[in-house]
Amino acid sequence: MARVSEFYDGMADFYHLLFQDWDASIQRQAAILDCIFQQSNLAKQDVILDCACGIGTQSLGLASLGYKITGSDISEGEIARAKIEAAKRELDIAFFVADFCELSAVFKNSLFDAIIAMDNALPHLLEPEQLARAAASISAQLKPGGTFLASIRDYDAILQEKPLSPAPYILKTPNGKRIAFQIWDWSDRIYNFTQYIIEDAQALTVYKFSSTYNAITRCELTEIFSEAGFRNIHWLMPEQSGFYQPIIIAKK
Repeated sequence: MARVSEFYDGMADFYHLLFQDWDASIQRQAAILDCIFQQSNLAKQDVILDCACGIGTQSLGLASLGYKITGSDISEGEIARAKIEAAKRELDIAFFVADFCELSAVFKNSLFDAIIAMDNALPHLLEPEQLARAAASISAQLKPGGTFLASIRDYDAILQEKPLSPAPYILKTPNGKRIAFQIWDWSDRIYNFTQYIIEDAQALTVYKFSSTYNAITRCELTEIFSEAGFRNIHWLMPEQSGFYQPIIIAKK
């Protein structure tokens, strides 16, 4: 996971630029997750771990709604940024550097009512054995009957064409335009991707970051979490949840 942590360390100061309005996305995603939590019988006094929290996109929004959130991520840089963002918003969130394949190394004596891993975090694991380790690690930190949620890209559809790039976005800024896009380089089911962020203001500034994803299907991920002992596994598609990626929901 060294390359993954390096990618997100490099992105830490720029990750919000992937959103046309990061603050609005924080609020919108929190509202969607709040609805899903209520449908899953989770209450705001329950303890939730965001085990791939990044700079805090989900953690910040959920904490602002009154949820008891702990955040963790493999990237020291993104955890540092998340702490700054929480302090700016006067939110009480504990953040830790942790690999979600080895959560017990940090949370040995802690159990959670729910664990989430949003924004296509799990597909950074390139081998089935790594995904199985992550599922076991997450299960070990959940209370009996606890809930796991994760979102991934719709790889069932993506694998039909293996596109070279998803749709970019172009945003007008006070000083010009911002363009964000990715280039995908496929090798069977694995693809290396390069994230570009271009600020076209008085001068042209280009930011470039690279990492790798595993295009895992919903059926494959369901099987991995089923083998780890999860039950009542089901998926919410974007047209059902309002979230921009398919969401897996499972009970321990």
